[in-house]
Amino acid sequence: VQLVESGGGWVQPGGSLRLSCTASGFAFDDYAIGWFRQAPGEEREGVAYIDNRDGSTHYIGAVKGRFTISSDSSKNMASLQMNSLKLEDTAIYTCAADLPHFFSAGVVGYWGRGTQVTVSS
Repeated sequence: VQLVESGGGWVQPGGSLRLSCTASGFAFDDYAIGWFRQAPGEEREGVAYIDNRDGSTHYIGAVKGRFTISSDSSKNMASLQMNSLKLEDTAIYTCAADLPHFFSAGVVGYWGRGTQVTVSS
């Protein structure tokens, strides 16, 4: 299993970034794929994930209405569109994947290396 993120960077508050995660080595359509983030000195938290079996999406409250997760099975790729970014969104964002029941239980087995997102003025 391999998960490769791209699209991190620096943006001013209120700006937008799009993260992508290209996956390989597993049956993409049978898995859930999503993003976790970890800010300095903070615990890692799940941000959003999509169940590729039915396209259902799940978000934490802090990003609802601002972030949108999507996936493209023809490309084995998931994306996280982040709009109206806030200072507190600054973190390392890591793509993760696993079978949906593991994801919903908060136990995820496959991880990318992460990409830095910095929101500052």
